Amino acid sequence: MTPAAAPKSFPRRHPVAIGIAVALVLLVLLFDWNWFRHPLERYISKKTERTFTISDLHVKLGLTPTIRMRDVVFGNAKWSKEPHMASIPELEFSVSLRDLPEKVLIPRVALTKPDLLFERLADDRKNWILSDPNDKSPSKLRISTLSVDNGHLRYTDAGTPFNIDVLASTFDPSKQERVKDADAKPVNDRYSTRFEFHGGYRDAKFKGTALTGEVLSFQESGVPFPLKGELDAGTTRLEVEGTIADAANISGIDTRLMIKGQTLANLYPFLLLPLPATPPYQLQGHLILKGDRYSIDDLVGKIGSSDVHGSGAYVDRKPRPLLTADLHSKLLDISDLGPVVGVQTAETGGKPDATQAKTADRPTAKTQEKQADPNHILPSGTFDGSRLQKIDADVSLEAAQLKAPTSLPLESLKATLHLQDAVMKLAPLDFGFAGGTISSHWNLDARKPVISTEAQVDFRHIQVAKLVPASAEKIAQGAGTLGARIKIKGTGNSIADAAAKADGEVSAAIANGRISNLIDAASGLNGGKVLALLAGGDKTIEVNCGGLAFDVKDGKGTAKLFVVDTEQTQILGTGGFDLAQETFNMEIAPKPKRPGILSLRTPVKVFGTFKNPDYSLEKGPLLARAGGAVALAVVAPLAAVLPLIETGPGENTNCARVSAEAGTAEKQAVATPAGAQRKNKQ
Repeated sequence: MTPAAAPKSFPRRHPVAIGIAVALVLLVLLFDWNWFRHPLERYISKKTERTFTISDLHVKLGLTPTIRMRDVVFGNAKWSKEPHMASIPELEFSVSLRDLPEKVLIPRVALTKPDLLFERLADDRKNWILSDPNDKSPSKLRISTLSVDNGHLRYTDAGTPFNIDVLASTFDPSKQERVKDADAKPVNDRYSTRFEFHGGYRDAKFKGTALTGEVLSFQESGVPFPLKGELDAGTTRLEVEGTIADAANISGIDTRLMIKGQTLANLYPFLLLPLPATPPYQLQGHLILKGDRYSIDDLVGKIGSSDVHGSGAYVDRKPRPLLTADLHSKLLDISDLGPVVGVQTAETGGKPDATQAKTADRPTAKTQEKQADPNHILPSGTFDGSRLQKIDADVSLEAAQLKAPTSLPLESLKATLHLQDAVMKLAPLDFGFAGGTISSHWNLDARKPVISTEAQVDFRHIQVAKLVPASAEKIAQGAGTLGARIKIKGTGNSIADAAAKADGEVSAAIANGRISNLIDAASGLNGGKVLALLAGGDKTIEVNCGGLAFDVKDGKGTAKLFVVDTEQTQILGTGGFDLAQETFNMEIAPKPKRPGILSLRTPVKVFGTFKNPDYSLEKGPLLARAGGAVALAVVAPLAAVLPLIETGPGENTNCARVSAEAGTAEKQAVATPAGAQRKNKQ
């Protein structure tokens, strides 16, 4: 075989091809990603219009490449007062190429000793938008998990407003002292990162600590990570332990929660709930977040001396969040939610001013309430109507037993609150009272700066016997049922202010009544009968009918009906009251129906303030009778009793007219079915 016929399976190697292959191998072996460092710095700086520098760059290729950088410095937006947004000695992160260009998904970020600043302006500009610094569109950047080794983070949000300063440090759980809880169980070893933080939220300062695992889910992952933390905000303390998903924008919560403080009103800056200025409280429960709904189950605790249990939910929705709650109490002390609800004080123009807007604590609220208006009893603390504009609510509360700060025979409570678009309805607000009920419906419209209030309060089947003090042994217990209705409307940001401008009507009536014969005799100043009753014992006499009705205009009430008719006396009244001044002036004229001796029958004037009432006898008729008695005593001692003999000018009252004028109040006084049955048996 000649050389020309040699086989072609052994081609001659081309020197150029061999050189390229060798060069590629050497490039892979000797490639330094830092060759791209300066071009990358120039590109990012030009693209973001910010300074960007690094000292070292390394990339591990793949569908999810990992990038490691050292000494990273990234400038801030031009509108910021701080020069740098980030300064990171070591940064490592991965990028999901599959999700480009729809979003920039960063599955993992690891930071060593970072110093980070995130800012959001009131106009919604954010310094972490990496394209145009003035771009307000949602960011395409998504970070799934985050780990921090000894770092510093600051975040400010001028729109909320909110700011927080966080210091992070890592530790080895196995080398930490095992701190034991009350049950002598060791702390969970899954915690390896400690965060210390402080800041402010809606003008309320807070600080606290938190323990987490090494890696946190950060954004849109839904992956829970362990958390145990505590927060102090003034006199309020919060403790949580459980799991949370996505630290940057929390997507899930499953924790046990305990909260306590000096007054629930201090929670307003955090929850935007118009809560009352309660005494110290402590509550705990199981908090869960799913979607936009925060729910708390197994809620149990105390507010002052009152116990509370139930459940609640908070839905973060637009245009206003929604609060729902179903609460119960075995024993509710009314003083825990008393007349200084939502009241606090501040110095304004050198004068004490009680206001709900900046509630501090309950003792101060009570003190300032008294200082602001020491001679009045209607609460003058103002309610901040803007609070009712920030949230909607549906809340129910039932108390099996009530404890009242006075001797009022309050027995139970049932209330339902509905707040929608700054209009709050309390319907019903029912109290068990003296064997009957006080049933009321309230409507507060806070859509304008001055709150408009409408109220209807019905007193139904109130048992007269429970209104007479049991300690009054010399006075026979009364009987029968009492009914009344108060129907008013007014405007004002305090109870006192609304009452001062109120229009409406007040009426009351008694049915199947019996009262003390001693009281009846004393009302007519029938001394002879009083002496006989004191010697022989008191007893009850029948009330034929009784009713009163007032017209209320601009806070002033005028009696159009005032009558109580018993077997022996007709009592008539005239006059009225002034809610603005909290004063009243009534004249009550008893007219005995039967003759009697030692009678100084004369009208009685009842007057004064609601806080300090007073009375006096009409001196004209009284002096005439007393003077006649003295004159006759000079002439003939036995004749001295003649002017004191009561001839009985009182007439029987037209009870049908009383019933008609008392209106609905008379119906409210009709005996309960049980009472009716007892009457039928008699």
